[in-house]
Amino acid sequence: MDALLNEFRHREAHYNSRRNFLRQGAMGLGGLALGSLLGCGNKARVPDTDAGENTMKTALHYAPRAKRVIYLHMAGAPSQLELFDYKPALEKLDGQPCPPSLLAGKRFAFIQGTPMMLGPQANFRQHGQSGAYVSDLLPHFSEVADEVAFLKAVHTEEFNHAPAQLLMQTGSPRPGRPSFGSWVTYGLGSENDNLPGFIVLASGGRNPSAGKKLWGSGFLPSIHQGVQCRTAGDPILYLSDPDGMSRDLRGHSIAAINEINRRQYEAVGDPETLTRIRQYEMAFKMQVSVPEVMDIEKEPDYIHAMYGTEPGKSSFANNCLLARRLVESGVRFVQLYDWGWDAHGSDRSTSLEEGLPAQCRGIDRPMAALIKDLKQRGLLEDTLVVWGGEFGRTPMRENRGGVEMPYLGRDHHGEAFTMWMAGGGVKPGVVYGETDEIGYAGVRDRAHVHDVQATVLQLLGFDHERFTYPFQGRHFRLTDVAGTAIRELMA
Repeated sequence: MDALLNEFRHREAHYNSRRNFLRQGAMGLGGLALGSLLGCGNKARVPDTDAGENTMKTALHYAPRAKRVIYLHMAGAPSQLELFDYKPALEKLDGQPCPPSLLAGKRFAFIQGTPMMLGPQANFRQHGQSGAYVSDLLPHFSEVADEVAFLKAVHTEEFNHAPAQLLMQTGSPRPGRPSFGSWVTYGLGSENDNLPGFIVLASGGRNPSAGKKLWGSGFLPSIHQGVQCRTAGDPILYLSDPDGMSRDLRGHSIAAINEINRRQYEAVGDPETLTRIRQYEMAFKMQVSVPEVMDIEKEPDYIHAMYGTEPGKSSFANNCLLARRLVESGVRFVQLYDWGWDAHGSDRSTSLEEGLPAQCRGIDRPMAALIKDLKQRGLLEDTLVVWGGEFGRTPMRENRGGVEMPYLGRDHHGEAFTMWMAGGGVKPGVVYGETDEIGYAGVRDRAHVHDVQATVLQLLGFDHERFTYPFQGRHFRLTDVAGTAIRELMA
């Protein structure tokens, strides 16, 4: 303790001297600019560490329909033409050269020359009272087709994975902005002071192309950064106490560290110091709360059969069940990433013949079970489930350098792709948007990525244009300077 206090006194003297210097030089623009560069001008709202995370709530603009979000992102971009966007006209064009009109003035990630058109590589049927088209690659999901609202003409400007994922999850194709979950927890706080408000789960063997920037807090207080948990081994690395460290001793250590942090905040006024205090306190609470909520072995056998889960393994199925357990425990935003949807056809494992069906088998049962399970527990009504990738796939078969790939595949395509939402105030059994007869571009009710973001925020009770955060002289928002909430999707 004495050593820690001595270190604090040294740091306090340093910060006091810096603060006095800035005070003396702050009469002009130069002093203000220097203060900004050193972070001393940050007036961000920060959590009250005594009152808990719920004090972060902001005033809502609308009556909220949803209280929490489960976002299922299929990293790599699934083909809408094999899953939800049925195009019989495309089947008739299979194997024919692509019309020049589809290529003129367009940029693709890999296509060069004249590719061949590629018909749907799956069979479609209509399901439920809504008559929604779902392919035979998703037989379990077809059972809940009446519970979801499809967006058939989503579009984006980005056609490379990392920028497109960043745009979808942070509102900007460049890193540095807060993620979707960070915005939500900043606005709504958490329903459980013993768990983070924003938790991330990844499956498929790796993180998405844009990496951990997708759940960063950007310029928001870092308490709102997503916490990535694992489904195999310890849920969070270094969460357990080291050998010889009792829980009481760990508690005393954190109390000593946070006393120093409190004194530093009083001396310097940096809001990130309060964030650090909250993070230490949260980590201490998580040592008990996280292992308990992440233990899916406690679930009954019929639930494991329903989801197709295998406790102890890393899988999308386990993550879906964990998502239900997390929102049930008060986590505000649960983000699932499933990697492996980049169906180029460069090898058999990424082809439409074998790669796509394998990916679908991994998500079909669990995502259908998630909707059914939330509904039977009364949680679907105020839990919003969102599904989608970062862009879509072309109606043409991919070629590179004018040469066809060895297996069937489609290139990246931002003009049109499909997303769906369920629960949380969404009108079930509707289809919003329509693409042309080959699924190349939207022709009715197109929805930009920012429109999707604005819709989610409004379902949570926020006007996306007024839900902002001041940073570097500008009021930033998730939707940047665009976006319109899609009222046709709201019940």
